[in-house]
Amino acid sequence: MYVYGPVPSRRLGRSLGVSPIPAKVCSYTCVYCQLGRTDRLQAIRESFFNKEDILAEIVARASETAPDYVTFVGDGEPTLCQDLGWLLRETNAQTGVRTAVITNGSLLDREDVQSDLCHAGVVIPTLDAGDAETFRAVNRPHRSISYDCMVQGLIEFRREFVGELWVEVMLVKGVNDSDDALQSIRRVIDRIEPNRVYVLAPIRPPAERWVEPPDPERILKAQTILGGAVPIVDRETGEFALEGFSDARMALLEIGSRHPLRKDQAERIAKQLDGGEIVHELVAAGDLVETEFDGAVYLLPRHFRRSR
Repeated sequence: MYVYGPVPSRRLGRSLGVSPIPAKVCSYTCVYCQLGRTDRLQAIRESFFNKEDILAEIVARASETAPDYVTFVGDGEPTLCQDLGWLLRETNAQTGVRTAVITNGSLLDREDVQSDLCHAGVVIPTLDAGDAETFRAVNRPHRSISYDCMVQGLIEFRREFVGELWVEVMLVKGVNDSDDALQSIRRVIDRIEPNRVYVLAPIRPPAERWVEPPDPERILKAQTILGGAVPIVDRETGEFALEGFSDARMALLEIGSRHPLRKDQAERIAKQLDGGEIVHELVAAGDLVETEFDGAVYLLPRHFRRSR
């Protein structure tokens, strides 16, 4: 299954997610990643799956669910898919739904990636650091990716892109939330000139257990320093689209592998699909593992790789 949702997105409304890459293939292994540590760290683009198969799923699901956006996000870094430009063009042509790409921005210094992303309506890159040292500490990039090239790629892409560019800044307590760190990020943002800036905090269990969300006053300070950035630090609300799932077990494991679920969300999904005690059964079998983060209980898939 390449397409999932729509899922409730705090920026994109009802977002129909598309994963054109295998799970946990990424050019970063960010300390805060909600999907755990990267299994395959790479910076080379590939055709991982048959592009016609991906498109067929997109067209079918979009017609069934009427999403606000078709969002290419993946279980890693979507720009590693070398068919991304074709998929964006065909999705635009065959569905009429706006397209978005959520990317870490690591490959935007490459002309082929810039050309592909120009077919999206919205591109949402990550910028978590204003200097190379913080970049390595937070994002832990592939050795071939330099901070300066990543930033220059964002600047160059902004000049050519006619759609909306929304920059996301994920803050980690004690790492990139100080005044100095935020001011460094602001200087880079001023060079990029995005349409919007969002401030985020980890709301689901991160790859590294030591990661914590910033204190509320730091979020407020970040909004000011980053020039009126929009905070997205609350847990999302809304329902997950369950069309296409034959039973609650399949839904919980599939959705949970891409969008770690709070226990209350999992129980609502089970109820909608007449799953009975399936949440308890999956936890008892070890297919889902309970963990607490920031005052909420989450259910993580068994394969989730997290620091001890």
